[in-house]
Amino acid sequence: MSRPSSFTPPSCARARSLSTRRGRFAVLDSRPTGEPQATVLLLPGYTGSKEDFVSLLEPFAEAGYRALAVDGRGQYETEGPDTPEAYAQGELAADVLAQAEAIGTPVHLLGHSLGGQIARAAVLLDRSPFLSLTLMSSGPAQVAPAQQERVKMLGDALATMTMAQVWEAMRMMDAPVDDDVTPVDGEDLRRRWLRTSPAQLIATGRQLSVEPDRVDELAAVQRLPKHVVSGERDDTWPLPLLDAMAERLKARRTVIAGAQHSPNTDRPLETAAALTDFWDGHY
Repeated sequence: MSRPSSFTPPSCARARSLSTRRGRFAVLDSRPTGEPQATVLLLPGYTGSKEDFVSLLEPFAEAGYRALAVDGRGQYETEGPDTPEAYAQGELAADVLAQAEAIGTPVHLLGHSLGGQIARAAVLLDRSPFLSLTLMSSGPAQVAPAQQERVKMLGDALATMTMAQVWEAMRMMDAPVDDDVTPVDGEDLRRRWLRTSPAQLIATGRQLSVEPDRVDELAAVQRLPKHVVSGERDDTWPLPLLDAMAERLKARRTVIAGAQHSPNTDRPLETAAALTDFWDGHY
């Protein structure tokens, strides 16, 4: 489970609702003091939310970037249906295209973990709204076998238990879905968990366990700069897989020292610097 350093956005950001042709999405919208040189759309990962990017928003604004971090359908403060079919990857990708359309300007697209695979699917549907694509701690295909087992355990639990019961079971086991270690107030995490749709978790967990390798399809998308970012250790997609994916994509490759699966929360300043340096070269 991702653990943002804070659930409180910086002064440059405000929580609001983004209205799109596919519904309303909760976002954190941060802006620089002057005219932004570009806009960034940030997609969180499995069990995550827009708050996973809180520590990046101020550095982005200082570098001149507007950033919108979004709760996808069924994540935290964005409502979603109760049926797993509503969370098919194609549906989630279409949501991203609607979000970019509502922003009204081409965007740099970044997806963390599950969000990276949704971002990839959106680009493969229509690359025209995007200035670049960054895959952060998001690999070429399904997650590692140990993570598949954890996701299956969670899905099985969600099929028979309430979200509150699963939360208490996870707390007792002290076994989060991933190995992020950034501390955060437990009540914020609990509130986010209870407001997340179990159908979304079940459906997207299955996706993570069966996702095919679509790297060649993505590599064929022309005139789209690509960036692969990760920590120096990742148990969800081992680094050799991420290294090889970057080579196949002819993408920039950045490894954030001292970070694990969530460099956005483990080393936010270093991560923000790497991201803005990439975007600065691709307006």
